[in-house]
Amino acid sequence: MERKLLSDDEIASRLKETVGWVAEDGKLIRKYKFANFAESLAFVNRVGEIAEKADHHPDITFGWGYAEIATTTHDRGGITGVDFTLAKKIGQL
Repeated sequence: MERKLLSDDEIASRLKETVGWVAEDGKLIRKYKFANFAESLAFVNRVGEIAEKADHHPDITFGWGYAEIATTTHDRGGITGVDFTLAKKIGQL
């Protein structure tokens, strides 16, 4: 997939098909809630497996009962189709 920086209109259009994600400061972001730390950690580990296979690594913040995923294409300086592909795969967990 080409790592072409997407326009604001393209991002807005794709967000309609990417449930739960928002675009902020050149990143796609989604917050997840869990019952406890163990569930958060298990989710983050599954995200890590997906990211490794995709060779596209999001920023992840997590703790007791939550995880936040932020993906951007650093070498392009914003959101590309690669970020949306990763977001959809994570959303399927």
